[in-house]
Amino acid sequence: MMRRLIILLVSAVGFLSVSLFMGCKGTQKLYIYNWTYYTPDSVLAKFEKEFGVEVVYDEFDSNESMFTKLQAGGSGYDIVFPSGDYVSIMISENMLEKIDKSKLSNLGNIDPLVLQKATYDPNMEYSVPYYWGAAGITVNKSKIPDFEKSWSIFGRSDLKDRMTMLDDMREVMGDALVHLGYSVNSKNPAEIEAAKSLINNEWKPNLTKFDAESFGKGYANGDYWVVQGYAEVVFEEIADNETLKANSEFFIPPEGGPAYIDSMCILKGSKNIELAHKFIDFIHRPEIYAEFCDAFGFPASANIPARQHKKGESLYTVEELANTELKDDLGTSLELYNDAWYKSIRIGD
Repeated sequence: MMRRLIILLVSAVGFLSVSLFMGCKGTQKLYIYNWTYYTPDSVLAKFEKEFGVEVVYDEFDSNESMFTKLQAGGSGYDIVFPSGDYVSIMISENMLEKIDKSKLSNLGNIDPLVLQKATYDPNMEYSVPYYWGAAGITVNKSKIPDFEKSWSIFGRSDLKDRMTMLDDMREVMGDALVHLGYSVNSKNPAEIEAAKSLINNEWKPNLTKFDAESFGKGYANGDYWVVQGYAEVVFEEIADNETLKANSEFFIPPEGGPAYIDSMCILKGSKNIELAHKFIDFIHRPEIYAEFCDAFGFPASANIPARQHKKGESLYTVEELANTELKDDLGTSLELYNDAWYKSIRIGD
């Protein structure tokens, strides 16, 4: 779906070499570093055609890997798409350029609720919201006709070795904390210990593994019947299997869970700041934002006028996000989570 050729070249010879190798001489390039499965080719193609430029698109699969790569320096990227807690970290590390809002005509389309939740940068000084969403659970109803829409499904021993959860500390720990009635951002050692115990003693024994990379493929080929993860990843993998699609249900548990706001940020030292602003503004045109959401079965969560332009159905609704909670930058309290996750939950895997 994404520009796999570019990604392979990036992996083989490095990003800066690609910039010398690709395209016609004189064509301006915009270098984007974004999540896997997150911007449709059709949107990129329209931007390239309208502005007469080339988009060089590279992907990451976690905030941690993105941050580590950027900290190493010399990436050459212009725009990056971190989640809110990492926007906060990158602001504090002086890794981002300030947004020039005078260059953006479509900021008024952004849902005020999203800005209200974006406490890490509510005035969009360094970031512009791209998408507000949450991971949830996909269930194969042909294998499991009766189930409760709750994180407690991972405690079902009758589904042992047919389930996966994300290999993502904040997501899984957040699910457990919410299920116990706590905040996904708890800094209380006793609550974090209780979440660790729930995962280790009730959920983990029933999981095939913690998996952030191949859970969609595993679900598609029938290895897994229940997966925690992002709806768009699973439904992209089963797009050609009409029977499995009809028997698959994605839900965000009503008890809530961790949510995310991924934002568009311009990296410090970008050589294409003007073009980066044009891309950000382009994304928030209602018809373009609707096209992006329709490509992945998303609700138009961050752009209100785009909701009138959507043509396809969404895998979940904005209303289902109501009880979710954004993951905050935990500061020094992150060590409590690291100790629980890396020194207990993920030991021996």
